[in-house]
Amino acid sequence: AVEPGAGPAPGRAAGRPAQPLWEAGFFGVGGSQQAYPGSGQQVNSGLVLPFFIYRGQVLRAEQGGVGLRALRTARMEFDVGLAGSFGSSASEDDARRGMPDIGTLIELGPRVKWELGPAPWGGQLNAALPLRGVFDVSNGFAYRGVTLEPVLSWGNRTASGWAYGVSAGLLLGNRRLADTFYAVAPAEATATRAAYDARAGLVATRLAFNLSRRLGEDWRVFGYARLDSVEGAANRRSPLVDRPTGASAGIGLAWTWMRSDQPAEP
Repeated sequence: AVEPGAGPAPGRAAGRPAQPLWEAGFFGVGGSQQAYPGSGQQVNSGLVLPFFIYRGQVLRAEQGGVGLRALRTARMEFDVGLAGSFGSSASEDDARRGMPDIGTLIELGPRVKWELGPAPWGGQLNAALPLRGVFDVSNGFAYRGVTLEPVLSWGNRTASGWAYGVSAGLLLGNRRLADTFYAVAPAEATATRAAYDARAGLVATRLAFNLSRRLGEDWRVFGYARLDSVEGAANRRSPLVDRPTGASAGIGLAWTWMRSDQPAEP
């Protein structure tokens, strides 16, 4: 999923003004990514979309999705969130040619986040554990499996206003999700693509970097880069795995059109 101003979210520094309760505007992003972990297809895309951020005590719409913040303590937060990702066309992927497309997927489910405290080099360490059901918007919200993605992240800000961070995580999926990406039915087998039964387990190991900076009151530039590796994954031997390690990267610009005068509560 792509979000305006994507980046780390370390604790608010002393003296930094509170964020507004809501913001609305537009963002544009261009980037390149693997169609799915292990795919040999690189999807190059760009888009311009409106965004709306709401930072209520219970309802939250920011940083990767729309969520219901059900519980919050000083260091732990539990919410229910929604996120998504765009699909890819099998006709543009040699490994999947003649197979069904991977549709636009949405993910919905609970997430637990922990603030682990100060980290080396002046940063903030955080952990998250989202568990989400996956559904295909392009096919009547058909069920596509379940993901579990433990993530450890580190974030910081420079004196000049740059926010940046790195994160490492594991993407785990059940048998249905593995089938979506890696299974080859006997009817889909060819001389160069053997039938394959996908297995539940590790889908990919991920390492990501992101940064962002405000350019005046209403503009923000942001960028991201991520490496996905299927080495050691449950379906590394699928004939649909062409490139064990792949990269995704992009850059974007967000413009805030309107914002609330009322500040958000932490």
